[in-house]
Amino acid sequence: MSSAQKTVSVFMALISAMLVLILGLYAAWPAWAWPVAVVALCSAWAGARFATLRTNRGKPLSETVTAPPAPEVERRELCVQDISLPSALKDYDFLFSATIRWCPEKPYAQENGTYHGGLALQAIVDRAGKVTLAHQPFRSSLVQHELSGVLAEMLPDRGGRIRAMALEVVLRLSEDDQRRLDRLAAIRKDEELWEHERKQEKNKRDYLGHDVLQDTGRAVVWWLARNGEKVERTVADIGLLAQLTSAANNEQVAEPFRHLVPGAVQEKAADVPEGPADLFTEFMRQMGFKPGDDTCVMVADQVAMAVKDKDPAISEEIRKRFAPAEEPEDAGEGEVGDAAAETPAPGTAEEGPGAPPTDPDSITED
Repeated sequence: MSSAQKTVSVFMALISAMLVLILGLYAAWPAWAWPVAVVALCSAWAGARFATLRTNRGKPLSETVTAPPAPEVERRELCVQDISLPSALKDYDFLFSATIRWCPEKPYAQENGTYHGGLALQAIVDRAGKVTLAHQPFRSSLVQHELSGVLAEMLPDRGGRIRAMALEVVLRLSEDDQRRLDRLAAIRKDEELWEHERKQEKNKRDYLGHDVLQDTGRAVVWWLARNGEKVERTVADIGLLAQLTSAANNEQVAEPFRHLVPGAVQEKAADVPEGPADLFTEFMRQMGFKPGDDTCVMVADQVAMAVKDKDPAISEEIRKRFAPAEEPEDAGEGEVGDAAAETPAPGTAEEGPGAPPTDPDSITED
């Protein structure tokens, strides 16, 4: 029994009791009639209630109280394939596919000639484009999952006329773009690996050239640190380390280690000039001058005259090295002839100025 039925039953019982009371007072019932009237009234109400419960016992509650049905909202779907969406990398677009579902914002409003499917498509594409524009195309699968979450909520469009969402979202790249991106990724990885290898090689060169092979002593210490238990081997390799150090620095083997390098002393003695005359001779040779040439003789004479005041011996040595082959003999004969002209021969009288000069051969023979 519902609350409304209970309320009606109470009101009816009160009204019946008042009617019995009025009837008894008006008819002047005797004292014994009042209890009989009350019992009869209660019995009548108990029988009526029992009959009502028996009638409603086999009926379900839904048939007794039926709520009005809720209005059904119409939902519509639209499938789209390979819609180009921009990415953060120019000229590389995503291809978007999904099932778009929408419903009118006001279910019972008239469409008035508006295609709500186009509005739903525009709303979904706008929402998806904002997401893809912020991502690189290298991870399309990751962007696809993010896009599925963003489009999973039914949201209104810009005009507030429909609500739209997207299901079964698929985001991919074209085969050509995917192939290009894979190749770019491989090249970028190879370039990065090559750069690291180049830096490693450069660090090794700097370490060996500017630290280990700076001189023979550092090289020996480095070799001993790497072979700490092989002291005798390190001592035996000092000559090899000296050669390696000299080659790394483009110089001759250091003097304290030359005796450990075969041929180093002889090569040094043969290559290095001994004095200034040797240095000048080497200079003239490298400049292309040949002994006996007029230009070579002129340059040698000028240098000899310039250094004569400093060291006459070196000046004379330079003259001798670059003088023509016949110059020393002619110069000797001229000097001897001048001496014979000024000095009279032994055993003869002094001749006058007009007398012919004495034969040099005769003076030499005496």
